[in-house]
Amino acid sequence: MIGAGHAGLAISRVLTERSLDHIVIERGEVANSWRCERWDSLRLLTPNWQSRLPGFPYSGDDPDGFMTMPELIRHIASFAAASSAPVRTHTTVTSLRRVDGGYQVATDDGEHQCRSVVLASGAANVPHVPGLREAVPEAIECVTAFDYHNPERLPAGGVLVVGASATGVQLAEEIHRSGRRVTLSVGEHVRLPRTYRGRDVLWWMEASGVWNQRYDEIDDIERARRLPSPQLVGTPERATLDLNVLREAGVEIVGRLSAIRDGRALFSGGLLNQFALADLKMQRLLETFDEWARNNALDERASRFAPSTTSASASR
Repeated sequence: MIGAGHAGLAISRVLTERSLDHIVIERGEVANSWRCERWDSLRLLTPNWQSRLPGFPYSGDDPDGFMTMPELIRHIASFAAASSAPVRTHTTVTSLRRVDGGYQVATDDGEHQCRSVVLASGAANVPHVPGLREAVPEAIECVTAFDYHNPERLPAGGVLVVGASATGVQLAEEIHRSGRRVTLSVGEHVRLPRTYRGRDVLWWMEASGVWNQRYDEIDDIERARRLPSPQLVGTPERATLDLNVLREAGVEIVGRLSAIRDGRALFSGGLLNQFALADLKMQRLLETFDEWARNNALDERASRFAPSTTSASASR
């Protein structure tokens, strides 16, 4: 097993239950990505009651809250200890190759031979930096979400946030609250209200079966994998964070960053179409929830509502 995050540790627990010998190789500490590659104020997008690992459900006193990073790290580390996971920390895999009867795994602390390898190194642990980064003037500092920790570490001046997924809207909101002028570059995005009909939107995702779809039940699996994460934030207030909220706060909303010429950023048109598409997809999803509620005789006292469409005012 390569990686001692929540996925690798969960698989390790299952292997242990089946008495299958294995080791878990981790380049840093348990939950290393959560420790080292997240910004200071980040909370999980999923409510605490959804933070379920095999045989290890959430047992705190705030099931509807959202874990901070220190809380999540403690949760994962506690799971590793309770599972007696055979983790070898501070061991970096340097190569993996197929050999007769299995695989040879080379690390900076020796080699291992095994019949099977599970890659649990994370689905998003390498930043995607587009080629137009090379055209950014040297005087402008560029950081990825892996490098960002808090607004105080950024150079003085305005900030352009590129991308309006969960990460982009959260960073735009936090940096703007610090007193800086923020511009958010928006391409394709996914809108969701934080709560719907009195329940967290992710409760609806789970209860209605949307999250239980098999890969072969999805029309275009490759496109589904490329969809950005929904515009959500986990806060004690269970607040919705979308482009309307950001615009009302004073964040400037512009189109997708398409080029940089002579030190000037150029943004593509079609932003209104992106708004309309995101609104349409959200509405269809909420209708799926409504249909499930009707079919399951869910209490109608919490009636449905239609979130406002994305405002086009002051967008360019």
